[in-house]
Amino acid sequence: MSGNPDEDRLEKLREEKMQELQDRAQQGDSTEAGGQEAARQQAEAQQEAVLRQHLTDDARQRLNAVEMSKPQFAKQVKQQVVTLARSGRIQDRIGEDQMKELLRELQPDDNGFDIQRR
Repeated sequence: MSGNPDEDRLEKLREEKMQELQDRAQQGDSTEAGGQEAARQQAEAQQEAVLRQHLTDDARQRLNAVEMSKPQFAKQVKQQVVTLARSGRIQDRIGEDQMKELLRELQPDDNGFDIQRR
């Protein structure tokens, strides 16, 4: 430090202010991340409630089996079921046969690789 008491005090205040701003930024980041995590968990819980309401046990078991091997595809199917349920297009509960049909409809038509030579 330069030895001037005013400059020393000013430098100390700057350091304290910087530390305070850094602490606030870290707290804000953790609070924001916690809020996003809570919102994500709430959305998942609502989705699961809708699925329980509109899928039979057999259909849920089939969807869970698909989720084990193709998690992204199962997520897409779940979202589709929730969308159908919220739009009122599902009258009764979806059974296993209807779930098989839905999986067939939503499954991408990837039968192999397309190799192109240039």
